[in-house]
Amino acid sequence: MSFLMRRIRGGRCRIRRERAFSVWALGLCLVLPSCATLRQVAALRQVEFSIDRISDVRLAGIDLRAKRSYEDLGPADVARITAAVLQKHVPLQFDLHLRAENPSDNVVTARLVQMEWILLLQDKETIRGIVDRTIMLPPGEPHDIPIVMQLDLLDFFANRTRDLVTLALAVSGTNNTRASVALRAVPSVDTPLGPLRYPEPITILRREFGSPRRL
Repeated sequence: MSFLMRRIRGGRCRIRRERAFSVWALGLCLVLPSCATLRQVAALRQVEFSIDRISDVRLAGIDLRAKRSYEDLGPADVARITAAVLQKHVPLQFDLHLRAENPSDNVVTARLVQMEWILLLQDKETIRGIVDRTIMLPPGEPHDIPIVMQLDLLDFFANRTRDLVTLALAVSGTNNTRASVALRAVPSVDTPLGPLRYPEPITILRREFGSPRRL
């Protein structure tokens, strides 16, 4: 596909997203009791979300923070991960730190009450969950939203010990490669009528791979 066609298609996707939000906002105007609520919804749409960092990565219970390659694993570590592969259960756990920032020129505090998400590793859908708490996002104040991720790598990827270690290290960012890590999310904003879900999912990227995505 040519660069021009990608730009055209990308533009069409952006136009569809803008139209979807416009239709959604118009519906809110008809049912919500005040323009203040609509301003709050619009404020949430301006929040910039990105994956700020990933910390405390563990594979089969082994702390990978000081590891940079498969060769950095000791014999006991390799034996433990290999045993996990043979048992067909290789748990990967890490803390994903979501950064949410309401721009300083936005005069309204955004009120995020829930966010459904799906974790994408190497562009593959894996686990899903919900951030189920109210988060106030005043203008100009970045907010850290930690999410504990726990998944069995064998449910989604090949079962070679070295490959699984390499992927886990790439997720952690401690080696020379970077795994593609993203969240497909559907935020909800609080209103006098109760929580309202955003009309379509957004994709939140790791900061190294591009600019933060806006609602």
